[in-house]
Amino acid sequence: MLVKCETKSNRVKGLSFHPKLSWILASLHNGTIQLWDYRIGSLIDKFDEHEGPVRGVDFHPSQPLFVSGGDDYKIKVWNYKQRRCIFTLLGHLDYIRTVQFHPEYPWILSASDDQTVRIWNWQSRSCIAVLTGHNHYVMCAQFHRKDDLVVSASLDQTVRVWDISGLREKTVSISGSGSGPSHSQHADVFGTSDAVVKYVLEGHDRGVNWASFHPSLPLIVSGADDRLIKLWRMNETKAWEVDTLRGH
Repeated sequence: MLVKCETKSNRVKGLSFHPKLSWILASLHNGTIQLWDYRIGSLIDKFDEHEGPVRGVDFHPSQPLFVSGGDDYKIKVWNYKQRRCIFTLLGHLDYIRTVQFHPEYPWILSASDDQTVRIWNWQSRSCIAVLTGHNHYVMCAQFHRKDDLVVSASLDQTVRVWDISGLREKTVSISGSGSGPSHSQHADVFGTSDAVVKYVLEGHDRGVNWASFHPSLPLIVSGADDRLIKLWRMNETKAWEVDTLRGH
């Protein structure tokens, strides 16, 4: 079954499936976020608070929330049952490309043209880590489903894998509910113990637009402006290129 969800804005920048319901979020270049029922092709709701294009959007895996990130440098967390934005996270200094909820912890991951990846605790509403090292726009960032890892792709032609186990140990040891002492959550934001680069994957000849972990195997896939898709394998000590897919 194919259903066409048509909208007057012809530029859709971000999409997210609901984990259980037949819903999809579409974030648009005109600043609107639309909520569709894709079974019947019906527009359920729309959310207008961003100023400018909204490039990233993601449903929470279990709560009635979604997160969005836009060209206004703002990350917004929305409650779709209350039909409103419940708070805004400020800190990025340029366009936000992608946003993602962690599958387990109360974290949001964001990638930005300010060359950083940031991790936020959405319960304490604070930035808990800034991942620096890319030297061009960061086009996307994703959490690993099971391991304490983040992958990011940048126009600096690299893919980076970050170890965030130190951040998890610190955050989880504070409080399971995320409501522990605020000084601990803000400590060492720029420190090296919380989130450190584990691998830098070099092989693309142009900017890398996307990178993603395989859901169960130790593999990463990346796609770049060199029109190549590359497959990378990793173990505990190193990561290496295993295949290049040509044809685009």
